[in-house]
Amino acid sequence: MFTGLIECTGTIVEIKKNEGIILTIESPISSELSIGQSVSHDGICLTIIEKGSDWHKVELIKPTLEKTIARYYTVGTRVNLERSLKVTDRLEGHIVQGHVDTVLECIEVKQEANTRWLTFHLPVEFSHLVVPEGSIAINGVSLTVAKLGKDFFSVGLIPHTLEVTNLSCVEKSTLVNCEFDIIGRYVARMLRVFSEGQNR
Repeated sequence: MFTGLIECTGTIVEIKKNEGIILTIESPISSELSIGQSVSHDGICLTIIEKGSDWHKVELIKPTLEKTIARYYTVGTRVNLERSLKVTDRLEGHIVQGHVDTVLECIEVKQEANTRWLTFHLPVEFSHLVVPEGSIAINGVSLTVAKLGKDFFSVGLIPHTLEVTNLSCVEKSTLVNCEFDIIGRYVARMLRVFSEGQNR
C-alpha cells in the first residue's frame, strides 16, 4: 500500500528484454531498498530483484506492460518512486494500491500563476469512478480532481509537485498511468451488485 506522496524520481539506465522487461534504475533511495521490497514506480507496484549502491532492478511481466505506460519506457525515462506505507506512518495522500487501472491521455496543459493544470481524457467506462474533489493517482502521485466533465477531468499541480515528480514532463498527448480511488471502486462495485440483485 502507498500514499501517492512521491519520495523522489529515478532514471532508467538499462532495459533488458525477456518475456517482459528488466529495468535498471538509478535513484537516491536505491541503496536503502531491500531485495523483495515493494516499491511504486510511476504507480506500478514492483518488487526489487537486485540492487547496488545507487541502482536497483525490477522486472515487469507482459500483462503489466500491456496495461501501463511501462511499455513505452526508454533509457533516460524518469520514474516516480515511493516506498510502501509503514503502519506507523501518517496517511497524508490517499490509499494507493499500486495496481494501475488504465492509461490516460493528457488533452490539455495550462499554466495559471503558480499552478499547472493538466486535463485528461476520461473513457466512459471509468467515468463512474471519478468524483469532483475526489482522489486519483496519476503516475503514482496522489492528486485531487479539480474539475470533472462528461469525458474529462482536470488536476492542478503546485510547484513542489512539479519539482519532485515526473508530472513536470507531461504535455498534450502524453500518456500516464492512472489508478482510481479504491474506496470509489468498492462503492461502485457494491452498487452494481445491489442493482443487479434488485433487478432479478
